[in-house]
Amino acid sequence: MSVALTLNDICCQHTGSSHNVVDQLSLTLQAGEIGCLLGASGCGKTTTLRAIAGFHTLQSGRITLGDTCLADDRTNLAPEKREVGMVFQDYALFPHLTVAQNIAFGLSNRKKAITGSIAEKVKELTAMVKLAGLEERRPHELSGGQQQRVALARALAPSPKLLLLDEPLSNLDTELRRSLALELRDILKQRNMSALMVTHDQQEAFAFADCIGVLHDGRIEQWDTPYNIYHTPASRYVARFIGQGVLIPGFARSSNTVECELGLLKAHTSPGWHENTSLEVLLRPDDIVYDPHSPYLAFVEHKLFAGTATLYNLRLDTGIKVTATLPSHDDFEIGAKMPIRVDAQHLIAFSPDNSD
Repeated sequence: MSVALTLNDICCQHTGSSHNVVDQLSLTLQAGEIGCLLGASGCGKTTTLRAIAGFHTLQSGRITLGDTCLADDRTNLAPEKREVGMVFQDYALFPHLTVAQNIAFGLSNRKKAITGSIAEKVKELTAMVKLAGLEERRPHELSGGQQQRVALARALAPSPKLLLLDEPLSNLDTELRRSLALELRDILKQRNMSALMVTHDQQEAFAFADCIGVLHDGRIEQWDTPYNIYHTPASRYVARFIGQGVLIPGFARSSNTVECELGLLKAHTSPGWHENTSLEVLLRPDDIVYDPHSPYLAFVEHKLFAGTATLYNLRLDTGIKVTATLPSHDDFEIGAKMPIRVDAQHLIAFSPDNSD
């Protein structure tokens, strides 16, 4: 598989600041792969996207698209020469143009009537994004989801080598955001399009991307598959940021067993823990199960009913707090004592870090 995009130790600063908002960030995106930069506000993900597009100047480092250097200490290609398409958070559609005219805007004869091969291209794209029959409507006559489809089709019209998406679904409601993420993924896969999206929504990233980069203070903590990001986090930050993880104190009894307040836990793999050393064990809501025969009781502090499941905030005897997601028919009232045990298929633990 060939490489579509490479970032080598890129650094970016905001105007008038000496602080690196993007700090020696590196990643590799394969051709036809969909990547996602995931992180909290201010972590540098949108700045990274803008640097790739050519809207933000590098302080140092190198950006390469295929075999072409887009930016380094000697090169800085103009945005229109980078063969990169971009879908903006606010869609950035032209309100006075029709759907067809918006889609055709990025093509060579955008100032002329849409005829010939351009018309065929627009017809193909409107069908692909499920807007056939709406070609003559203007943006204000469309729903938010339809406007997003127009923005996608317009970005794809010039056949870019890379598509960038800046929180493209953030203006939509939750249910539409999930379904449209899957639709956009299918469209990009059908075209074998390399793409990089930024978002702060974990579920959106999991649904959309082949690889996710978790950003923290301008650096990538982990660039990996969604499965590995969730089940085998590479750092304490990723463990806490993804999936409501909680770290509780433990003590290694062997290279693959750790004892904590909820008993002796055994890893299915061999993490290589050093015997008789302190650890902090990662527990996610799906690692905690209700077991009426368990001797370990947790006090129910809060509960959030979500239809098929209920999220419980629990307090252990020592005051340590964990969360558990249980089927909603296992109904416990606030203040009740719930018997629980740990059922973790991927047992993860880290050495204590007093600086974290």
